Amino acid sequence: MRLVSICPSNTELLAYLDLIPSLVGVDNFSDWPKGIHSLPRLGPDLNIDIDKVEQLKPDLVLASLSVPGMERNIKELERRHIPYTIVPNPKTLTEVGESLLFVGQATNSEEKAKQVYDKYNFILETYQQLSQKVEQRKTLYWEWWAKPIFTPGASNWISEMSELAGGRNVFADINIASVQTEWEEVKSRNPDVICIIWVGVQKEKVNPKVVVKRPGAEHLDAIKTNQLYKEPLFCRPSPRLLLGLNKIASHLHPTIYPVMLENRDPLMDEL
Repeated sequence: MRLVSICPSNTELLAYLDLIPSLVGVDNFSDWPKGIHSLPRLGPDLNIDIDKVEQLKPDLVLASLSVPGMERNIKELERRHIPYTIVPNPKTLTEVGESLLFVGQATNSEEKAKQVYDKYNFILETYQQLSQKVEQRKTLYWEWWAKPIFTPGASNWISEMSELAGGRNVFADINIASVQTEWEEVKSRNPDVICIIWVGVQKEKVNPKVVVKRPGAEHLDAIKTNQLYKEPLFCRPSPRLLLGLNKIASHLHPTIYPVMLENRDPLMDEL
């Protein structure tokens, strides 16, 4: 089966189903796993070069509507009668797991998908149990974007991950997925930890000084205790979110949660 992925999270889903050998092309922003680096690049996910897609003669294109503007890709795939499926856009960790089953069914990989799905849920349940051992939860401010400031609200996997990691998203009282706010509002909530997770920005290009130099930042508990944390593993709705959960949980409560082992993905272990 010749597969094309035009969204990074879809590429990651395929990796967990051992379908990278079936991939014949990916969008420009897909960067994991390493096995995709030599594949043809088809353009940014908001402006896929459908001519290139068509030339690859895919049996199935895994598309997405997770970002406004992606519908242009769908219209062009339809116009050219290129077979595609739209992977649902998850809002919760449960729905991320269900994406494995969706892609498994679309690619005739149901058995593998069910195995990974079961292990994914087992890990979530483990963190749920560990979180109950936390006596003092830390408050977290997550920054999606710096200017204007966007931060995750309640209806987002980030708030779930905060709870599972023994913390609490300081904007979890606002029941939307993404909140545009002001720095003064962030300061009034005075988080214990600041997590910089700028969407689409590589970790090495994230500059914490942007936050530290804001007016009055020196008075925040997170700044005073040097609790600034930058990590890209929280932005894409794929099972790699479990790696982000592992990292932030072991950072917040190292005596309760397992230490993050670099270059090891528990979902990639022998099933």
